[in-house]
Amino acid sequence: MRDNPFHSLFQVMTGQIHDQLALGAYGWLTVVLAWALFWAGLAIAAYVLATDPTQRSIKHISVFAMRFISAGMWYLGTLWKLPWPVAHGFKDWLTNCVTYSSFQWHADIMQIFLNNIALVQPVIYLLEVFFAFSLACGFAVRFTGILAALFIVNLLFGLYNDPTEWVWTYVGIACAHGMFAVDQAGQSLGLDHLLRLKRILPANSRLAKLHALAS
Repeated sequence: MRDNPFHSLFQVMTGQIHDQLALGAYGWLTVVLAWALFWAGLAIAAYVLATDPTQRSIKHISVFAMRFISAGMWYLGTLWKLPWPVAHGFKDWLTNCVTYSSFQWHADIMQIFLNNIALVQPVIYLLEVFFAFSLACGFAVRFTGILAALFIVNLLFGLYNDPTEWVWTYVGIACAHGMFAVDQAGQSLGLDHLLRLKRILPANSRLAKLHALAS
């Protein structure tokens, strides 16, 4: 049978892809996290939609849909970077970034990461889990958009000369996340808008100012 996006989604949500099966019983933890992100994002969007009439527009619904789908992309990426032991896919990716990098200084940095992959991989895994959470739930999306765009630019530099890659893919992904930051996409059916709408954080507090900057 030909694979398709709907079948792939079903496999991820039921723990049937190779990376999940390789974890044995622990693979179900990735399923629980996937369902938690999926329903949390939808629940927040539904609540904002029900309580704030200004959010009921094609613009806000479209922005939500795009960042929600992007959250799925990041979550799928975490499944082949699960730490301990070192994932072969992640090691191959770092190796390619050393081999095919656009700049020698960048290749040197990637080589340092490769030499310390056991420490780097958990950090990257947690970072991508945060990206998935942030985009699914619409929390601190301006911060995430900027950070994720820079993350993708790193891939653009690292895989620029790889003959199996089409580097404009990374340009497109970086631009999309840059637009999430510029448009403050968490203000569209997201937790960022809900926190502002309900004024949950104390006015003029450090947390409120920090969230305003990140969102």
